Amino acid sequence: MMEVDSIPSPCYVMEEQRLRDNLALMEAVKEDAGVEMILALKAFAMWKAFPLIRERIPYATASSVHEARLVFEEMGTPAHTYAPAYTEAAFPILLKYSSHITFNSLSQYERFRPMIQAAGRRVSCGLRINPEYSTVETALYDPCAPGSRLGIVRESLGNTLPDGIEGLHFHTLCESTSYALEQTLHAVETRFGVFLPQIRWLNMGGGHLMTRKGYDTAHLIALLRSFRARYPHLQVILEPGSAFTWQTGFLLTTVVDIVENRGIRTAIIDASFSCHMPDCLEMPYRPVIRGALEATAGKPTYRIGGCSCLSGDYMGDWSFQQPLKVGDKLIFEDMIHYTVVKTTMFNGIPHPSIALRTATGNLEIFRTFRYEDYKQRMD
Repeated sequence: MMEVDSIPSPCYVMEEQRLRDNLALMEAVKEDAGVEMILALKAFAMWKAFPLIRERIPYATASSVHEARLVFEEMGTPAHTYAPAYTEAAFPILLKYSSHITFNSLSQYERFRPMIQAAGRRVSCGLRINPEYSTVETALYDPCAPGSRLGIVRESLGNTLPDGIEGLHFHTLCESTSYALEQTLHAVETRFGVFLPQIRWLNMGGGHLMTRKGYDTAHLIALLRSFRARYPHLQVILEPGSAFTWQTGFLLTTVVDIVENRGIRTAIIDASFSCHMPDCLEMPYRPVIRGALEATAGKPTYRIGGCSCLSGDYMGDWSFQQPLKVGDKLIFEDMIHYTVVKTTMFNGIPHPSIALRTATGNLEIFRTFRYEDYKQRMD
């Protein structure tokens, strides 16, 4: 086991072997179900790890010009691209870097269709549909909530898709089970089944957390096989985000001060929930701290506070076997997916370093951030 003293603090550390284990499982699902699996960059874009991913999963999905270019340059393949809206300036660039482009509205497709026809290269076009059904409980992550801006509802379509549309895309899940996908597929077939014979591919979006312990991969494979048997002409695409890097690494931090106010002791760390673990506040979810306990009477108990000046930059409470002291290391588990991609430099707080713990146990530093990185963001 690597000594934490050898890791700069703060630092995101991805563990290669855990990533390889996830990729092996996902490739097995892909092969057994006969579907395409692609990496969603919105969840993970640590491109120096792309060579590991490419060994088993060679394609990726993008939602912006920068993501599409990163897929093209570092995955080595054109992107499957979707964004809620495209601009006149961005679209020609997306055409250059994409093999598939999905449109969020009919008006966007009609607006950019002449540009596609004039481009002189083959791009497969699709529409994002909204089945108006989702099992997601957190409103912030529910793309099918009433009034959602994401996807086309059934009543906006006739019985024939526009010329040039070859695929449909839906995305209704968030760290969900295969049973949630089963329910969603029923809603999709009920509302949009008339269109399935008219298309070449169906993208089932992300949120398929097949690498989480207890996920029923056998049910997922059977579900996808059954769907493909009903629509053998369709290429089925899944674009998981979290599943690729679920439980593949941690954020190491250091206690820099301990303060007390009306009986609440707060251990302030050299990282920030707001800047470096934003989903803890947005989702919200409670992270796991290695070696810590749920708040327990009689044990040394602390609220953990971030180092930004945002009043709400804290989580709590945890108990420890021994009292914390300045200099102690705290390790937040599972901090690779939807974390590094969302970080900010609010307050000018240094960004954690990014590293890989190799399968042989060595530490490879991918990136250390400096003052110039902060300054040049606003240059």
